[in-house]
Amino acid sequence: GPRLGKYRVNLRDLEEVGVRAIEEAVAEADVVVIDEVGPMELFSERFVEAVRKALRSGKPVVGTIHARARGPLLDEIRHGGAEIMVVSFSNRDRLHEAVLDKLRPLLRRR
Repeated sequence: GPRLGKYRVNLRDLEEVGVRAIEEAVAEADVVVIDEVGPMELFSERFVEAVRKALRSGKPVVGTIHARARGPLLDEIRHGGAEIMVVSFSNRDRLHEAVLDKLRPLLRRR
């Protein structure tokens, strides 16, 4: 697979496991969780398209975005009305509460 610094991206595993998990979540779950969208994942057009489908699904999507990752998909996420919560050392132990506070009203509507 392609190289990213000293790492090689295993596109086959990413697409067999990661893409399939996103597709199954879109089809079956109430919430789609994607951990993470980063520089390595962006090498896979199938992964990028799976994330786009999740975002268009109408279901809540909770994901992590690598802070330094760049690309058209991430621009769409950052500027497409998504609520971005920054994970920091000081908030990482309680950030899940804020995420749940955002999800609860969305899940009650279903």
